[in-house]
Amino acid sequence: MAHTAMSGTGTTAGDDPLQTAVWRLRSRACWADAAALLRPVSAEAALQRAALLVERCLYTEQGWEEAEDALRTAEALADTDDERGGAACERGQLAYAATLHGVRDRADEARAALGRAAALIQPGARRRALLDFRRGLLAENLSRSPQAARAAYRRAHAGATAHSDALLMSFTWRHLAGLALRDGEMAEARHGFAESLRIREELGYLVGTAPALVSLADTETEPEASRLREEARRLYRLLGGVPTWLAGQLAPPAAGAATA
Repeated sequence: MAHTAMSGTGTTAGDDPLQTAVWRLRSRACWADAAALLRPVSAEAALQRAALLVERCLYTEQGWEEAEDALRTAEALADTDDERGGAACERGQLAYAATLHGVRDRADEARAALGRAAALIQPGARRRALLDFRRGLLAENLSRSPQAARAAYRRAHAGATAHSDALLMSFTWRHLAGLALRDGEMAEARHGFAESLRIREELGYLVGTAPALVSLADTETEPEASRLREEARRLYRLLGGVPTWLAGQLAPPAAGAATA
């Protein structure tokens, strides 16, 4: 199952010291610390803060109430259609994460929220690429429709490319590669996973690097596959067991655990 999904802008926001600090904390799995730097005095700041806390839920399976509170603040401050659409997109992502992790079945809420976001966010807008990606996640993991997921991921990839959103491109590469692997297209899968890993390493997106290493290992032969998994284990331990859902895939071979 493909669990990962991103929230936020997917950039370090140039030379802005605040945004650089937020990015560094986020990339090291310190979402609460990153969110604490942001004062929700504007719709955009409130939305970014909510996005960080929603992402924490997906990676750690914790902090649900804090994410809900932050999201309600973002929804209250949203003024424009684009901001309201961004808040709806985060609402859909939170509901998706709760459903995926078995906290509560909120699949209908996720679909409705992303549908609202699609009505509010203009085609070609920066937020539209992230929305397309998340609609792909729902199609793949909740609706079990790989064809619809692939189409959504491709739209998201095109949008991320158009807006130079490198982090989102790492996610679209990864999820398109996952579908290729499912179809037995090993070369295509290996290329996509390698591109995803390359981007994450270049950006310093540490929390997303271990999953990328594990995925690439699934397309490699020995001894390269074992080397990649051992590097993923090192990063996973460094981050204190985050992402939580990666644990089963990183169990030592002696434990008899199967990789996903």
